[in-house]
Amino acid sequence: MPTDPVGRFLTALDPEHRDAVSGRPRAEQEQLAAAWERELEADSELDSLDELSPPAAEAEAARRVLEREKG
Repeated sequence: MPTDPVGRFLTALDPEHRDAVSGRPRAEQEQLAAAWERELEADSELDSLDELSPPAAEAEAARRVLEREKG
């Protein structure tokens, strides 16, 4: 399991989005990973989900970050 934020973020994404984000510049990947980490820290609903399934909470946070990015 990756330990750096970008690697963890990419792991949390579904395969289709992982491929798309992997092709972006590293700086952009780092910005998305930072937003993902903030989402995980800030949302109390994700805290509850994290207690049941950390991978599910990470995937949900990743989905939210990409949704916000779309507009």
